[in-house]
Amino acid sequence: MCPRTVPQSTGEPSLTRWDPDGVRQMRLLPRVDRPREKLLARGPASLSTAELLAVLLGSGTRRLGILDLSARVVETFEGRLSSVTPQELQELPGLGQAKACQIVAAIELARRELGRPRVVIEHAADALPYFEAIRSQKQEHFVCLSLNGANEVLACRTVTVGLLDQNQVHPREVFADPLTDRAAAVLVAHNHPSGTLAASPEDIALTSRLVRAGELLGIRVLDHLIVTRDGYLSLKSAGHL
Repeated sequence: MCPRTVPQSTGEPSLTRWDPDGVRQMRLLPRVDRPREKLLARGPASLSTAELLAVLLGSGTRRLGILDLSARVVETFEGRLSSVTPQELQELPGLGQAKACQIVAAIELARRELGRPRVVIEHAADALPYFEAIRSQKQEHFVCLSLNGANEVLACRTVTVGLLDQNQVHPREVFADPLTDRAAAVLVAHNHPSGTLAASPEDIALTSRLVRAGELLGIRVLDHLIVTRDGYLSLKSAGHL
């Protein structure tokens, strides 16, 4: 009987245990170490390149487990995965046209997103384009921008939608997504359907709560804007932040 060949390391972290046939099986991994569960619990940055590919491809073949297949792709195209073609990928056993196209499409999508310049918020007016859609709304919308350490916009989300000029906003709702974004700062805004640009006592109190909560979470509140059809008010410039 020939001795079993031990696969060579690809430079990626060890992913699984080996079954008797030499194929790494997802089912033998603790749930917390499976790529998809690991991504959900610890974020995509915690995954190796092979694990990220495993999440993307979803399944392997009868003879080749998904983790083995992903590690083989990384090893074969090390240093040039970003320029690989579907035809090259299909030369690997276990990679058909569909999976090859998934990989190439994901790489192209990442290239386009990463190549898009991010907006830097230096002044309150820089953020106004993100709030254009709520300026004339008849309901009060509360919107939050997530920013990185360079004050570049990571994401823009509507946190709550209220009735007329009444809106209940809690810090946990405001900071939930910025925490996921690993944001360093936020800039928040809401519209006044009445058209007035005066900050209400509730607006000022909410701003104070958000600043205190942000200090505990390590996320700065850069400003709180009130926007209307005709203009905007910066609570920071008004001395309330």
